[in-house]
Amino acid sequence: MPRTIIHERVAAADRGENPAVICRMSSGYLVLCDKQTQPGWCILLAVPVVDDLETLDAERQAGFLADMAAAGAALKKVTGAYRINYSILGNADPALHAHIQPRYADEPEALRRQPLLAIWDQLTPIAFDAQRDAALKSQIKQELVAMDRCRLIAP
Repeated sequence: MPRTIIHERVAAADRGENPAVICRMSSGYLVLCDKQTQPGWCILLAVPVVDDLETLDAERQAGFLADMAAAGAALKKVTGAYRINYSILGNADPALHAHIQPRYADEPEALRRQPLLAIWDQLTPIAFDAQRDAALKSQIKQELVAMDRCRLIAP
């Protein structure tokens, strides 16, 4: 498996040096996306890093998907999103990771009906900022802790 940005982000999280980490879930790290077009866009990074979902046995597949759904439920509650989109692609970064994207009722309808990754060039991403995004990270983590889906780690 070639080394990817996913490998780098997981290694930084393992060292406590990835400021985007929300918490460590059973299947990996939940992080805020580096560039968010929607507030709360998260990525679940599988640990250990593997090629794709099919690489995992059935129990670990179920755990990854359950963590992804729990992250979506927490995001929906914290952000007030009207729905959550889930994407597992791996085409650009060929390692298992899932995009968990809140969608908002106030988005322009033409954009709201499209997957965010499909309309990336029509959006204005905002770079992750550890200080600005600290409260959002904390709220998401609190929801996941209340659901018993993650353990507390240093912010």
